[in-house]
Amino acid sequence: MLSDARRKELSDLLQPAAPPRELHDVYTEDQRERLLDVVRRHGPWKLIIAQHFASADELLATMSGSFPPGITPTLDMFLTPTFRGFYANYSAALHPEIEDCFYNACFLELAKSYWGAQYAKPQMMLFNVNGPCGNTDPGHLDSPSFRGVRYENSPTWLCSVMGKSGLFTDYLIKMAQVITWFSLDPQSGFSYWPDGPLMPPQRLTPPVWNRGVLVQNEMMFHRGEANGALEEQRPAGLDFSTRFSGDPADRDHWLLKTGDRVIARHHTSELRFLVHWSAEVFEDFTELKKNMEGTHDLMHEQAINMLIDDVRAKGIEISTPSDPLHDAEFIATLNAAYDIGGPCSYPEGASVTPLYTQVAYGHDPGLDKTGRNWPQPTQNEHEQRIFR
Repeated sequence: MLSDARRKELSDLLQPAAPPRELHDVYTEDQRERLLDVVRRHGPWKLIIAQHFASADELLATMSGSFPPGITPTLDMFLTPTFRGFYANYSAALHPEIEDCFYNACFLELAKSYWGAQYAKPQMMLFNVNGPCGNTDPGHLDSPSFRGVRYENSPTWLCSVMGKSGLFTDYLIKMAQVITWFSLDPQSGFSYWPDGPLMPPQRLTPPVWNRGVLVQNEMMFHRGEANGALEEQRPAGLDFSTRFSGDPADRDHWLLKTGDRVIARHHTSELRFLVHWSAEVFEDFTELKKNMEGTHDLMHEQAINMLIDDVRAKGIEISTPSDPLHDAEFIATLNAAYDIGGPCSYPEGASVTPLYTQVAYGHDPGLDKTGRNWPQPTQNEHEQRIFR
C-alpha cells in the first residue's frame, strides 16, 4: 500500500494538458449515419476486453484500485457487452466513406488550440458500441503512446503503467482527442477527473446525444457510465466470443451473437455509440522532426528496465522475467507500485457497476441458473471491499 504522500504525488501526474472542453453538435446527421453504417456493414465486431487484454492483471494495469488479499481477479469479472472497431489507424482512414470525419480540419484546429501547438496530424479513430450495458470500470487511462513504445506496437497495460509512473514524460507523444457520444439514455453520461483521481470528479451529464469533449484522455482518469435497463445489461450467454452486428433483417436493429445463438437484440435508439478521434500534436517543427525521424525513441527493453529500476529503488522486490510483456506476476507487481487506489469519489448518479462475482461476499462466482447475477452489495460496500 502506497503512502498518502506517494498517492498524492502520482495522482497529480494524472492531469490532462488543459481542462477538457465540452463540445456540442460534433457531427452532422449525415456523418453520424455514415459512421453507424460502417458498423452495420463491416461487422461482426469483437468485445473490447477480448481484443486488448490477455489477463485480468493486464486489464487492472489500465485502471485504479486493487483487490484485497485472497481475491484473485479474473477477466470474466469485468465482462460486459461493449464492442470496438477502428475507422482509421496509422493516420489512414480505413473506410473511404468516412474520410471527411477523420481528415477533419475543424478537429485538427481544436487539437492544436488545446495544446497551443503549431502542428497536428490525425492518428486514429475508433468506435465503441453497446446496447444496455453495465460498467465495472472504476476509472482508467486510455493507452498513451511514447516515442518508440506506442499503442500500436505495445501491450495496453505497459503503456498505461508507463503513463502512471511519471518516468517517461520526456518521451510522451502529445495527443488530443475529440470524443463524442450518441446516447438517449437519461442516466448515462461520462465521468472524469481532470485534477487527478484523488480530487473531485466532473461529469458530462446525460443525455449525451452528439455531445463530446476535447481532451487528453491518456493522462486523465475517466469512465463511461452504465446504460439501459439493469436486467438487460449482461445478457445470458455472453462470453468472450460474443460478437455485435447489424440485424440483416432490419437496419434499425442490432444483434449480439455467441456462436450462432442470438443472445440479445437492440433497437438503434437503445445504443450507446462512442466515436473517438485522436490526433498527434507537435509544439513546433523541432518536435515534429524528432517524433517523425525516430532518433530519440525508446526501446521496449529500455522502458521495462527503467520501470524495474524505479520499483527496486523504492524498496519493492521485483524479478526480471523471461517474458516481461506477458508475465502476470510481473505486471501485477508493477501495477501495484504505481496504483493510487480508486478515485476519491464519483459523481452523483454515476456509480460503478459491481463486479460480476460474489467471491468477496462469500458466494461462488458466476451466474445462477436464470442467468442473473447474485445479489450485489451497495455501491459503498463495493468501493470499500473490492477497489481499495
